[in-house]
Amino acid sequence: MSGVPVVLGVDYGGTKIAVGVCDLDGQRLASNTLPAAGDRGADVTLQRGIEAARALLRDLPAARLSAVGIATFGIPAADHVGLAPTIDGWDRLALREELGAAFAGVPVSVMTDVKAAALAEARWGSLVDCDPGLYLNLGTGLAAALVVGGRVVPGRHGAAGEIAYNLRSLDDVDVPIESRELLEDRVSGRALAELGRALPGEPRDAIGVFRSAEAGDQAARAVVDRALTELSFHVVNLATALDPQRVTVGGGLVGSWEQLEPRLRRALDAGVPYPPELVRAHFPFDAPLVGALAVGVETLMGSSDGSVASLRHWNGTDRPSEERTAP
Repeated sequence: MSGVPVVLGVDYGGTKIAVGVCDLDGQRLASNTLPAAGDRGADVTLQRGIEAARALLRDLPAARLSAVGIATFGIPAADHVGLAPTIDGWDRLALREELGAAFAGVPVSVMTDVKAAALAEARWGSLVDCDPGLYLNLGTGLAAALVVGGRVVPGRHGAAGEIAYNLRSLDDVDVPIESRELLEDRVSGRALAELGRALPGEPRDAIGVFRSAEAGDQAARAVVDRALTELSFHVVNLATALDPQRVTVGGGLVGSWEQLEPRLRRALDAGVPYPPELVRAHFPFDAPLVGALAVGVETLMGSSDGSVASLRHWNGTDRPSEERTAP
């Protein structure tokens, strides 16, 4: 079959979908970001990602699709996606099968989005040669991923690091998950946006709440202080349990790193016996997509180690030859 072999990556997030294509040397050839349309259900969201990916491939007529890597919120299994309440029906999707049918004839691999982000950081980002390393994702949702010996730890069910479900107080002990407020309900981009809508004045998203707090808005500052204090409590406990060399933080909320970093740093220094390094992620906003592409390359090469080394030069500052943002 003629054509230049390429890898397709698709990141299905709770609010957006990112798609990208790279060659086997890691050169990004095209990428696009569009809203997930989650309010229209799982099937519509799935098809939006597929159609966006096909559009990228049509714009690369000399390319030959050779592998597909998928990152998704939730915990992907063979015939469903666990812990995926964000979009109605997503939990009933067999993602690998659906994407395999959409891109017939090429291998497809699926990974949880935060673990894909951790893979990207471990291979050529801020967690290279960190053992162990801890990746903390502060985006629409909340999750973490542990990297040991250069490999992302999946856990028995693929759910290692799902701290969104952490208990928040002693009163939560013995209370079923569906009957208690989750950590993610109070500490995440979605939670802060909900609180921002209730603040006096104009409604604001999560970053807007941080900006208002920085500008001296006392109500916004109280919301941010409470969220960061609770987040710090759980990050300190994680770091104490895992003893990481470095904690790296990615996701949309790192847009407010100037407020995040000193609060987390102070808590780690005070509460952890051996305080780890704390850094902003090398790929702060698109690590799941970069990770999806890495998963695709690994799948194609049949290796979980050396095959992605060629992507190390993709350092997060390189801009693709074509990048579009959907309206």
